[in-house]
Amino acid sequence: MPLSDTKCRNAKPSEKPHKLSDGGGLFLLVQPTGGKLWRQAYRVDGKQKLLSHGSYPAVSLADARDKRQAAKKLLANGTDPGEQKKSDKRAALITASNTFRTVAEEWFAGQKPGWTPAYYERLWRRLEADIFPAIGNRPVNMLEPPDVLDAIRKVEKRGAVVLASRLLQICGQVFRYAVASHRAKSDPTRDLRGALRSPGPQKHRAALKATEVGPFLRALAAYPGDRQTELALRLVVHTIVRTGEARFAQWAEFEGLDGDAPLWRIPATRMKMRNEHIVPLTPQVVAIMKELKSLAGNSKFVLASATREGVISGNTLIYAMYRLGYHSRATVHGWRGTASTILNERGYNRDWIERQLAHAERNEVRGAYNSAEWLKDRRTMLKWWSDYLDSAEREVSVS
Repeated sequence: MPLSDTKCRNAKPSEKPHKLSDGGGLFLLVQPTGGKLWRQAYRVDGKQKLLSHGSYPAVSLADARDKRQAAKKLLANGTDPGEQKKSDKRAALITASNTFRTVAEEWFAGQKPGWTPAYYERLWRRLEADIFPAIGNRPVNMLEPPDVLDAIRKVEKRGAVVLASRLLQICGQVFRYAVASHRAKSDPTRDLRGALRSPGPQKHRAALKATEVGPFLRALAAYPGDRQTELALRLVVHTIVRTGEARFAQWAEFEGLDGDAPLWRIPATRMKMRNEHIVPLTPQVVAIMKELKSLAGNSKFVLASATREGVISGNTLIYAMYRLGYHSRATVHGWRGTASTILNERGYNRDWIERQLAHAERNEVRGAYNSAEWLKDRRTMLKWWSDYLDSAEREVSVS
């Protein structure tokens, strides 16, 4: 006689497990502890087998009957429902472990040796902020173009058009890695080409003209903020390194500060082009370093700060430029352009300037020089640059 919900609900435990049959192999197994489990007996190749359909009342009588019918349909098609259930469970586990975030973590780990720590962290933070909340926990093989586009559109609507385009590129690389590692069949970002707004022509970082160098340095001399920040700006201006290279500078990278040929040896891991970069230090820079040392205390970092990274934040120097009144007029990075223009106009060898800026050579022969190439010449050139800056700040012409 088929079961009823009342009969299932009122079934009482006994000393031994006992069954309440619903027919078609389905029965409710009542345990001595009071637990009630749905089971279905069936045969495959003459062998008796048992299938679990969950517990009552979490799985209702009607649901248990639906599961029974689904199992019978599999049997009719020659499929063992027990084996199918195991296969489905394995597939579910694989799907759950292959979320977009999991695949992204794998891909990022593979890229890490070729990226600077700052670049790695910056990209990862953007994914955490803008992509993972939308699709991070979803199976990578289940994501469709609209899913990715919805996440990217939110970034675009903030006005961050360039960032939106960059995130789409990164997502595409993660999806292509998923395809290569057999976790996805296709890259949904392929169908999104042309879907985002164009970022427009590239804007160069605002740089000061030669006539504006002196007024800026005089404003910096009167900077009302932290002394370390002022010195950090001066360090970047005199050495014309990138901001990230200065922010993460460590004392172990500096050699001979009390000698005749002091150097700053920036490791390849922190350079954009992945090559060690040697910066000759002028007397002005040595003076800056010694004062920074008095501020850094026992920290291994030159620009130490109580941040998560242990150094001043990426916005510290930007906000300092704002406080000096140079919002939209000039950027920290723009000093590299200012120095390049002035040094070229002064007649210094273009190769010396490009090597000092640590730019990548497109010509393979020209790009074969090592990090110490033209070191003596670059030292002379930077000495002129530091003297030029001092003279501009004092409103004195320099020869």
